[in-house]
Amino acid sequence: MSKSPLIPLIFTIVLDMVGIGILIPILPQLFANPASSHYLLDPTGENITTGYQLLGLLMATYSIGQFFAAPIFGQLSDKLGRKKVLPWSIAGTGVGYIIFAIGLHSHSIGLLFFARALSGMFSGNIVVAQAAIGDISRPDNRARNFGLVSAAFGVGLILGPIIGGILADPKMVSWFSAATPFWFAALLSFFNVLFIVKVLPETHAKKNPDITIVFSKALHRIFGAWHFVSLRTLFITNFLFMFGFIFYTSFAPVFLTHRFQYSEGDIGKYYAFIGLCILISQVFLTNFVSKFANEEKVLKFSIWGTAFFVLVFVNIYISKYLYLNAPFFSMTSGLTMANLTALISKRAGRERQGEAMGLNGSVMAFAGILPLLASGFLAASFSPETPIWLASLVIFLAGGIFIAIGKNQPSLNY
Repeated sequence: MSKSPLIPLIFTIVLDMVGIGILIPILPQLFANPASSHYLLDPTGENITTGYQLLGLLMATYSIGQFFAAPIFGQLSDKLGRKKVLPWSIAGTGVGYIIFAIGLHSHSIGLLFFARALSGMFSGNIVVAQAAIGDISRPDNRARNFGLVSAAFGVGLILGPIIGGILADPKMVSWFSAATPFWFAALLSFFNVLFIVKVLPETHAKKNPDITIVFSKALHRIFGAWHFVSLRTLFITNFLFMFGFIFYTSFAPVFLTHRFQYSEGDIGKYYAFIGLCILISQVFLTNFVSKFANEEKVLKFSIWGTAFFVLVFVNIYISKYLYLNAPFFSMTSGLTMANLTALISKRAGRERQGEAMGLNGSVMAFAGILPLLASGFLAASFSPETPIWLASLVIFLAGGIFIAIGKNQPSLNY
C-alpha cells in the first residue's frame, strides 16, 4: 500500500486527463476534415457544415452526461466511500472508449454518440478523486495538494494530445488508425482501476450510508449559485469566462484544420505546447504573481488579457506565430482560473467552503454545455472562425462585469 494516498490520486487524475487529451487531435479529423483518411462522412455527398454540427453535438453529449452525473458520483462517494466508487467510474469511462473505438471501426455515428454519453455519465472520477484529496488535506497543505491537481491536469494535457496524434497516424505504424488512441485510452482506464484497487486506501472515514441520492443535484446547484448573493457576481464572471473559454477550446482544433490544414499530429503537438505553458503557469507563475498582487488586481488584467490573446489567435494567418501567442494565452487564462477560484473561496468564508466550491464546479460544467451545443451550428452557418470570435467577445464581457461590479465586494472570514 502506498504511504500517501495522494500519489495514486494524482496518478489517477493524470491518466484520466491523458485519456481526455487523446481525443483532442482526433475528433476534428472525423467530422471537420474531408481530406483526412479518418473522415466518417461522405466527402462527395455531405456538406462540411453537417460535420461541424455533428462535432459540436458529439462534444456536448459528453458534457451533458458529465453535468448531470458528476454530482451523483460525488454523493455516492460520500455514502459508500471513495475507493468503492472510484473504480466503477473509471471502468465505465473505459467501456465508453471501447464502444467509441468499435463505432469508428464500424463507421457508426450512433455508437459514437452513445459512447460519449456513457463516458460523460461515468466521468465522476475527477470529482471523487478531488474529494479524496480534500479528505486527506490539512489547512497547511491544502493549497499545495490542489496545486498538484492543477499540475496533474497540465501533465495529462501535455501527454494526451501527443499520444493521440501518434497513435492515429498510420505513417508511424501501418495498422494505426483513428480507433487506436481509444483502445489505448481504454487500456489506461483499466490499468487505472487495478492501480486504485491495489494501492489506494479508503480516505473517507465518515461514510454516511443513510445519504439519499438526489439525481437532480446538478440543477439544484445552478439555482443555488444564483441565490448565493455574496458570490453571485463572481459566479456570473466565471460562467461567462468559462463559456467563452469552452467556445475557444472546442473549435480551435477545427479552426487549425480549416486555416492551416493541421493533421492530428500537428494538433497534438500544438495542444501539448499549450498544456506545457499552462503547467508552467499553474506551478510557477501563479505563486510568483500572488506575492505582488491580490486576486482582484490580477483578475482586472488577466480576464481581458485572455480575451485579447484569443482575438490575436483568430487573426493569425502564419502558423508559426501560433506558438508565439500560445504562452501569453496560457499565462492569462491560467492566472484567471486560479485567481477566480481563490477569490470565490476567499469571499465564501470558512464555514461555506464546500458549498461554494461545489456550486462553482456546477457553474463551470453548465457553462461548458451551451457553447458545445451552439459552436457546431455557428461554424456551419458562418465559418469555423465564428466560435473563436464569439469566445473573445464573451470573455471581454466577463472582464467588464468583474471590473464594473465584482471586484470590490467584501470577503468573509479570511
